[in-house]
Amino acid sequence: MNPFTFIQASDVDAALARLAAPGARPIAGGTNLLDLMKEGVMQPGELVDINGLGLDQIEDGPGGGLRLGALARNADTAYHPKVAERYPLLSAAILAGASPQLRNMATNGGNLLQRTRCYYFYDVGTPCNKREPGSGCPAKDGLNRLHAILGTSEHCIATHPSDMCVALRALDAVVHVRSARGTREIPFADFHRLPGDRPELDSTLEPGELVTHITLPDASRFAAHSTYLKVRERLSYAFALVSVAAALDMEGGTIRAARIALGGVAHKPWRVEEAEASLEGKAPGPDAFGAAADIMLHGAKGYGQNDFKLTLARNAIAQALTTAARGLEYAKGERP
Repeated sequence: MNPFTFIQASDVDAALARLAAPGARPIAGGTNLLDLMKEGVMQPGELVDINGLGLDQIEDGPGGGLRLGALARNADTAYHPKVAERYPLLSAAILAGASPQLRNMATNGGNLLQRTRCYYFYDVGTPCNKREPGSGCPAKDGLNRLHAILGTSEHCIATHPSDMCVALRALDAVVHVRSARGTREIPFADFHRLPGDRPELDSTLEPGELVTHITLPDASRFAAHSTYLKVRERLSYAFALVSVAAALDMEGGTIRAARIALGGVAHKPWRVEEAEASLEGKAPGPDAFGAAADIMLHGAKGYGQNDFKLTLARNAIAQALTTAARGLEYAKGERP
């Protein structure tokens, strides 16, 4: 590991002043950054400890929504009464990720900024356009079982690993950031990037910016009919092959509105509003759900070892929507 300096920031302004310097990185839980440093993938010259900034509150937001502090731990967020009651989709997604030990350390802001788990990205002995732009993407013809089938480019086929972010995308979250230049609000749809010709950039966060909190709009109409389905190689501590955050606004036997986001299939949480619109006014069922899945996966492409994801994703979307339509009590095993 390369030498670095470690600074504990006393307040947000002090942290931003340090983060404005080239090579400085914030650290809170460190559950991803420290791994990357140990492997030599990232080599920050200065770590700015932001744990003392008081950005860990979870409280009511405007319009019946919720405000999640960037430094609130994942476990505290998932088990918070307001999250569990009003945003069960988010709670379920967080609890599907990592392990209890990691969720106790990882922060909401850090979850947004975690890097891809591509084998080649982590192995500094191999080429990787995300780590060294222009060096190539061996995953396209190599080990790509976990890799993307949507939104890829010739430069990168990696996936974003977060479960929490898939739910936040479905819930229309907004990321609030601050820098020495001022504040910005970034719709979640615009926070993460597709690789394009700049795969080294995972998000639209600019140098010197710090995530301060995340806001969620009122989603009470979706709470009773939501689910997070994660398909993985083993039940414990594994990244998604495919995951689906699904939420429905039901009136009687008709779908008034839908929210669907996918994980494990793209460089960012994947959502296609056209697929959601196709369900409006429809009765829940295999035909409607299959048609929505086809729209979600339009243009999907496998790279050999991950071809199975094309079928798996379609089936997972249909299954998640079926479970959501039945409601939370059914999903808990409390059938009517």
